[in-house]
Parts: sequence; C-alpha cells; structure tokens
Amino acid sequence: SAHGEFGGLGLEVGMENGVVKVIGPIDDTPAQKAGIESGDLIIQIDNKPIKGISLNEAVKMMRGPKGSSIELSIVRQGLAQPLKLTVTRDNIAVVSVRSKRLAEDYLYLRIAQFQANTGGDLVKAIQKAEQAAEVKGIVLDMRNNPGGVLQAAVEVVDTFMDEGLVVYTEGRIPESKTRFEASK
Repeated sequence: SAHGEFGGLGLEVGMENGVVKVIGPIDDTPAQKAGIESGDLIIQIDNKPIKGISLNEAVKMMRGPKGSSIELSIVRQGLAQPLKLTVTRDNIAVVSVRSKRLAEDYLYLRIAQFQANTGGDLVKAIQKAEQAAEVKGIVLDMRNNPGGVLQAAVEVVDTFMDEGLVVYTEGRIPESKTRFEASK
C-alpha cells in the first residue's frame, strides 16, 4: 500500500523460499517495538506453518482488529532456535518524514517510505528548521526504506537539485517511457 494506512503490525514483507521475509519494520509500529528486524523470516503465524500459502494469505493472517495479539515464529540469522514474538496489532499510519536537529547547524531527516505526500512533507520540514536557525547540512536517513511512490522519490531528489535528469524509465511500450528533470 502506497497510501500509508495499515491495519496490523507495521511490516514491509516479501516472499522467499515459501516463507515470509521481513524487508523492514516501519518506524514506531508494533512490529518495530516487538523487536522484529529486517531479514527476519516468519515461519509460523499463531503456530500455523506458512510454508505453501501465498504472501497475500499470510498478510491477511497478520491483519486483524486493533488491540488483538498475534504470535510470530521467526528465524533470524545467527540464532540457533526460532524466536517467538507476540505482537499487538494497532492502526498503522505511516509518517513518511520525521526530522530533528543534530547539534545546532544540522538537520536529521528520516524518510521511512515514499508516499504521495513525502516530497511536500520534506520541504516543510526543511523550511521549518530554517526558520528556527541556519541549516548548514542535512543527514538524510533512508535505511530500511522499502520504496513506494516514484513521483515522491523524484520530488525528494528535486528538493536537493536545481537541474539535470533525476530518473527515467523505459519499457517495451511507448507509454512506459518517462523522464523526470530537476527544477530550480
């Protein structure tokens, strides 16, 4: 979902060898608070093995009413035994840009994922920081960012560039060809 509304745990997941692989927990969600990490493999949900079910079915199993709990069995590199983690579901609203001051002259910006509003939120965060005091530099943290809306990623890059090609896409059909140029 590129919109930022999740009913569940707050995980970005994919399928690997018939089990669910965690791409990354989303910041400030039940999954992150429970200690789920990027690279974890979910092998059971509420003691039901998930080998052989589709990713969509696994995601459905993880969703549920806010406040209800779920037990995940997780295989993590470096651990001999699977971990059992209990996670309490919550409504997940993803904040795409968070900011804080580092020392007096530097701004820390965290982009958890690219959503429709990310570009605008980034500009607002920078403007707000510049009103308070001069910003000499920015640390842009995109660790475990699973991606999202291409246009939003282009807007983020465009914020830091005055001119030039940001990205282009190409494909077999003419409609798939696009070019995004930076603007002042």
